[in-house]
Amino acid sequence: MTIYPTRQQLTLPLRFLGGVLATMALALLIFWTRMQPPLEEFRAMTLFLGVTAAVSIVAGFFAYRVGWISWSSRLSWTLVSSYILSSLLTFLNVWWTARLMFINQHDLTLAVILLLFAAGIAVALGYFLSAAVTDKITALSRGAAAVARGEFSTRVIIAGRDELSQLAAAFNSMAAQLEEAERRKRELDMLRRDLVAWVGHDLRTPLASVRAMVEALADGVVEDAETATRYLRTAKRDIDALSALIDDLFDMAQMDAGGLRLDRRQNAISDLISDTLESFGKQAADRGISLTGLAAPGVDPVNCDARQISRALSNLVSNALRHTPAGGAVQVHAYPTREGVVVEVSDTGEGIRAEDMPHIFEQFYRGEKSRSRATGGSGLGLAIVQAIVEAHGARIHAASNLGSGTRFTFVLPQQPEPYASHPLVRRRGQSSV
Repeated sequence: MTIYPTRQQLTLPLRFLGGVLATMALALLIFWTRMQPPLEEFRAMTLFLGVTAAVSIVAGFFAYRVGWISWSSRLSWTLVSSYILSSLLTFLNVWWTARLMFINQHDLTLAVILLLFAAGIAVALGYFLSAAVTDKITALSRGAAAVARGEFSTRVIIAGRDELSQLAAAFNSMAAQLEEAERRKRELDMLRRDLVAWVGHDLRTPLASVRAMVEALADGVVEDAETATRYLRTAKRDIDALSALIDDLFDMAQMDAGGLRLDRRQNAISDLISDTLESFGKQAADRGISLTGLAAPGVDPVNCDARQISRALSNLVSNALRHTPAGGAVQVHAYPTREGVVVEVSDTGEGIRAEDMPHIFEQFYRGEKSRSRATGGSGLGLAIVQAIVEAHGARIHAASNLGSGTRFTFVLPQQPEPYASHPLVRRRGQSSV
């Protein structure tokens, strides 16, 4: 959008003409009521004021139409020129009147000196006042030039409540938004570069491992069945990791492109929790982590997309298991409230640093830059969880204490129809320490 200065081609000259005529009428009225002059003298005064008004109107309109105010490179000189023109017209009017009134040359000379002195004072005052305005405009111009150079931290401080102070406030707001956008752009650029490195690492490492094991099996390097079975099991794990990474990338791209299409029905959240615990039970047992779940009475049914909520639960549990040491515990709870069914996934793991908390749901964000494949995911798991939860019209919240664990919570809408509930989700994958 392009904005030009408002050019009042008709209304501004008409207002100027109206002001001059109103001033002339007021002067004649005062002259008639206070002096009570003869008719001939009143006519002469009317003629004199009319000629003076005509000269003023012609001079002002000429200056406006020709656009002389735009010729100067400095606004202060433009304003001073306006004061000079006004003072000149005033001087000529008063001088001509004094010449008609004063017969004594001494008095006329004195009047001229006084007029010149008053005109000089008016011009000096006009320059002083114009400088106070142009200094603010200069500050705004310097600020705009700095922002144009990419210095988005620039701020212009102008005191007052006039239009220029409002302009400065708008400028500062714009600069702050540009600064934030630039900061966000740098973060995204950094994340994009990190993403390339992360994805390349996460793809290349398991692929190289699978390739080496397949080549060993194909070349007959591995002869005993136990080693071959171990190679195949490791290759399957790496392939599953690759598949999960590709699925995350595809799902995130789909969510960014058009959002999620939910198939919302009445589902038993207790069954979804049980299935999730069943899926991760062996993994939890192998790591020596207690994985339990509890669904309170009255939680079923919930109005949700069962496949997507299962995906969210899986991502949360997987994330909890990655960051929980042996001997720790991961719990999945569900209980009803007036707002709906609260689903909670908590762990007794390492926790999240305070500086990382505002970013944990951002795409590709990983708190530990030096993480290993064993302790870090793709950086998309929690972002996918947030997208799924928000697609259901809910919000997910995270609370964490460094060194003592993390808790994720979200609320799903509940249907009032009776449904077979599962008061207790049986424990799965629990191992003793």
